[in-house]
Amino acid sequence: MKKLLSIIVVAVLCSFASQKSKISPKGTLFIIGGGHKDEHLMGALVQVAQLSSKDYIMILPMASTLPEESVEDMVKQLKEVTKNKVTGINFSKSDAENKRLVDSVRRAKLIYITGGDQNRFMSIVEHTALFDAIHAAYQQGACIAGTSAGAAIMSETMITGNQLKDSTYRPTFNRLEHKNLETAKGLGLIKSAIIDQHFVKRSRYNRLFTALAEFPDKTCIGIDEGTAIIVRQNTIKVVGESQVIVAKNPRGLKKKSNGLITWDNLTLSAYDEGKMFKLK
Repeated sequence: MKKLLSIIVVAVLCSFASQKSKISPKGTLFIIGGGHKDEHLMGALVQVAQLSSKDYIMILPMASTLPEESVEDMVKQLKEVTKNKVTGINFSKSDAENKRLVDSVRRAKLIYITGGDQNRFMSIVEHTALFDAIHAAYQQGACIAGTSAGAAIMSETMITGNQLKDSTYRPTFNRLEHKNLETAKGLGLIKSAIIDQHFVKRSRYNRLFTALAEFPDKTCIGIDEGTAIIVRQNTIKVVGESQVIVAKNPRGLKKKSNGLITWDNLTLSAYDEGKMFKLK
């Protein structure tokens, strides 16, 4: 009898833990495709964040090679659209375990991740208390925003920007082949989608299509410069001056022995400001 009760208790606890992990976050994502961010876009960001007079904004510049300049630039832009306190911390790997610093991120109502190199950012944040703090803030209702590299970081499956079959960095892929896309672990704030940035401006269709071929169950989203998506659970709204390209549901997908990728058709959409769509 005691053994049976123990089994039941364990089962209930496991079920509770599973349900807890599936609780939808109270926060919002504001994912910018890079480039110029005009006052309209920045104003939309502040509006989405729903800042009270006591709330503050935290800038995380670790993706940038010029973190101090990145913080200064963002403080200037944000001060044009809000009176709230804006601060930034350039975390090192050891800082990412510092409770005082990490708690200041956890308590922020708006967390903004700058552009640069998404791999540099994740090398500092992954497997740290800071990683957990960003997730905790999102769960509790904070807005997590990012631009360029800070956009790619949002995905669980993160595009690194590198090709496996070409060591020369290119702004887009010059081939459409399987086993060519390098990915890494991102923040994982979006599980079912892969984000690409500077999309229309740099014509990154080959890169997005390659991602879709490698991860056909994902929704692949290309955000252009000066444009953002607002993510509330599985609903997405577009804001900004350009477009968002969405590719999903490849049918008849084949990966040939010569490396080429083919498919019969897929769902390809282009959205501009005000348009909405759903994630899977």
